[in-house]
Amino acid sequence: MGFNQPQIDTSPPVSEEVRQTTCYMCACRCGINVHMKTGSNGKKQVAYIEGNRDHPVNKGVLCAKGSAGIMQHNAPSRLRAPLRRVGPRGSGEFEEITWDEALDMAASWLAPLRKSAPEKLAFFTGRDQSQSFTSFWAQNFGTPNYAAHGGFCSVNMATAGIYTMGGAFWEFGQPDWDHTKLFMLFGVAEDHDSNPIKMGIGRIKARGARVIGVNPIRTGYNAVADDWVGITPGTDGLFILSLVHVLLKAGKIDLDYLSRFTNAPVLVNASEGPEKGLLMRDENGKELVIDRNTGKLAPFDQPGVRPDLHATYRHAGVTHRPVFHLMAERYLSDDYAPETVAGQCGIPAVRIRSIAAEIARVAFEEAFEIPQEWTDFRGETHKTMVGRPVSFHSMRGVSAHANGFQTCRALHVLQILLGTVEVPGGFRFKPPYPKPATAHPKPHCGVQPDCALDGPHLGFVHGPDDLALKDDGSPARIDKAFTWENPMSAHGLMHMVISNAHAGDPYKIDTLFMYMANMSWNSSMNTRGVIDMLTDTDETGEYVIPRIIYSDAYSSEMVAYADLILPDTTYLERHDCISLLDRPICEADAAADAIRWPVVEPDRDVRGFQTVLVQLANRLKLPGFTAEDGSAKYQDYADYIVNHERKPGIGPLAGWRGDGSQSGRGDGSQSGRGDVNPEQLDRYIENGGFHVSHIPDAALYYKPWNTAYQDWAVGMGLYDKPEPYLFQLYVEPLRKFQLAAEGYGERQPPEHLRERIKATMDPLPIWYETDQQGNAGFTVNALTQRPMAMYHSWGSQNAWLRQLHGRNPLYVPTKLMRENGLSDGDWARVSSPHGEITVPVMEMAALNENTVWTWNAIGKRKGAWALDENAPEATKGFLLNHLIHELLPPKGDGLRWANSDPITGQAAWFDLKVKIEKAAPPDGIAESQPAFAPITSPVDTGPKDLKWKVGK
Repeated sequence: MGFNQPQIDTSPPVSEEVRQTTCYMCACRCGINVHMKTGSNGKKQVAYIEGNRDHPVNKGVLCAKGSAGIMQHNAPSRLRAPLRRVGPRGSGEFEEITWDEALDMAASWLAPLRKSAPEKLAFFTGRDQSQSFTSFWAQNFGTPNYAAHGGFCSVNMATAGIYTMGGAFWEFGQPDWDHTKLFMLFGVAEDHDSNPIKMGIGRIKARGARVIGVNPIRTGYNAVADDWVGITPGTDGLFILSLVHVLLKAGKIDLDYLSRFTNAPVLVNASEGPEKGLLMRDENGKELVIDRNTGKLAPFDQPGVRPDLHATYRHAGVTHRPVFHLMAERYLSDDYAPETVAGQCGIPAVRIRSIAAEIARVAFEEAFEIPQEWTDFRGETHKTMVGRPVSFHSMRGVSAHANGFQTCRALHVLQILLGTVEVPGGFRFKPPYPKPATAHPKPHCGVQPDCALDGPHLGFVHGPDDLALKDDGSPARIDKAFTWENPMSAHGLMHMVISNAHAGDPYKIDTLFMYMANMSWNSSMNTRGVIDMLTDTDETGEYVIPRIIYSDAYSSEMVAYADLILPDTTYLERHDCISLLDRPICEADAAADAIRWPVVEPDRDVRGFQTVLVQLANRLKLPGFTAEDGSAKYQDYADYIVNHERKPGIGPLAGWRGDGSQSGRGDGSQSGRGDVNPEQLDRYIENGGFHVSHIPDAALYYKPWNTAYQDWAVGMGLYDKPEPYLFQLYVEPLRKFQLAAEGYGERQPPEHLRERIKATMDPLPIWYETDQQGNAGFTVNALTQRPMAMYHSWGSQNAWLRQLHGRNPLYVPTKLMRENGLSDGDWARVSSPHGEITVPVMEMAALNENTVWTWNAIGKRKGAWALDENAPEATKGFLLNHLIHELLPPKGDGLRWANSDPITGQAAWFDLKVKIEKAAPPDGIAESQPAFAPITSPVDTGPKDLKWKVGK
């Protein structure tokens, strides 16, 4: 007897078309499949976003943020047209204007500046991921005042890594997920690089590898770690150097690696005088070592040389000692013994020793070899590659302190002592890294009217002569980057721009031009103070900062404080270039870059910011954008991406180069170097939005010293010639600044900075206390970190993501809850030397016992982001920013001291100390305090119920 079975379509089509591009919901830059359907308007619309399984970064994995990009694209808070302010700043009163009017207005402000005083334009960008382009625009305008957001985000990590070993964490490198057996994280929150790290941790845990998380807060990656170390904030460097102490005493370091690949054997001048502490070099500038084979001096890279870690050299009455001697002297001191540092770090001495023992055991007892032959830069061929399966990863948690540069340096030195960098199982660089600091440009500040700047704005200084100072010794940049106050500020100091411009220190500016930098709210220290600076007027009634141009895709808090708004598109409506010239999507085994492209056309009168810059450059006739006949070189950003060449054959994109018109090499047949290919963007789109060039097997490890990698990198255009170098355990440029502070050299620091430079700019990693002046009575550490489900401020206006984090309590450890009589849901007054907030609290046991924290960027100002005024983000959400100041409390010397790392200028967000007290709920409706007056938004409040569906 038969049965009638229903006919069920088990695989119904979920879309009519799939368009592949790159996600923008965090810094991972994952590949996505954007499913399209025909909407009610008859046009293709976004129906669904999933991961691209062929993509090298995420291999199909997509997180909540990535999936929620559909709501980012359809957010009610999207700006709809260019806007001109018609009411007072902060009123939110604007009128819509045309793009021609907007561009004419911007050009009318900027053209006179370029003709007379280009430095009066300050151009600073937030999370744009196109810094090679925006810096090119600023350079051609001629202003020295350009940087992106790295100065308040990651400059300590990047700069310490590049000066030490030619690369760092974040986008610079990654653990060898296939071989590592012990993975140790320092200060890693969940917002950055989340998919690759989650995938990597899953892979290593499946093999039985162990994960150790060092973080005051146990969330995210630290929650799945096998061992959690709840360290006292700001003491990571002391803990790391204690590990170094234990490893040195036990002899658990890789002496062969140190002698071959680092400056541990390089000789240091030990005499008193202007050369004390400088490295010994030959007439070609090559560092000198003692060759174990001959006992004689030799340049480090001489074929056949075997550098001696022990031998000293005496010449003309001066003893020269190897760097390794200086390291042993310092770190074998009892100052770094676990018993000495345990109290400050909040980690028992026995635990420090056990962690050091585990690191040593895995690095040396579980060492292995890969049968891969390779040849080093001295011409020696090695039959195998030796693996040390210990890897590290670190992020903002250790970086955002006033001792962050030296802490990051300490972590890199720990890696190098173990021989775990660029070996199987260890930390591996991603192209275009490794690149030593000497391979990067130096900063430039040569300003001339009606001319391009004399070189790139940002770079790496190698001594006082490279500082960005005017002839009178005053700062050349508005943020005081590359000055005696913060000499190695490779990313600039975005957090100081508004404060310095308002104070006229070092000089006044005319126009502040910003992109995606929410400086009137969560991207700023001293939020209330910055709002006052943006609206302050002088004795004539004019604004102290005369003009503000701002670009954003959404009605953020910053919009209300601008005079001209240039509305950006969403990431699905524009071209972007994730370039090898900037922050590419490379993995350790391949060079890769990617694009975004308009998978949908905007339904508003908005334009991609980069295209707007091109159009503005064309109006201003900027030299890099103008042909010899006066015509525009580029019509929009897509045109620039394809046709711009930074040098012959090197452009923003590495894939599918060569058009065959001159070389006869075929259309798009080249990678890295090659002629302009007019169809390049089409090739990227056909390939899923990305391009990959894999590194040859013989070049996969030992990249800084591997001839096969160096040759491959030259072919790809990453280098112009092979540039093997030594890891810098001892960073000589730091010593040059110390020598200046000691009175040597023509360029001298101000008297009030001499002692600070001598104390902090040590060429070997040190640790120093970061407790700020004026903190008496404020004894509790206070931190913020970003949630995995959100990234920067725009996440909490996203309809899907809001359901995960609609409000944020202050998390308080059990000990402080008990001491202050607090229970979940109670309110607490939290104060600092700068201000106070009143917020709800929640107990958290997995937290350093003297630390409170909250999620960052959840709190929103009423009226912004198209949210209802009673939205939880605006009532229960809050920021710790109100407790932080961009300046340190006064020291009584009449000087303005920045709340920054004294070496790089990185914002010291995490040095905040507070006092916590139980408080009554705020009067009336229980809202977090301070409560700011609502701002008027140029877009309407979003609908109460967001119902949205495309197609059937």
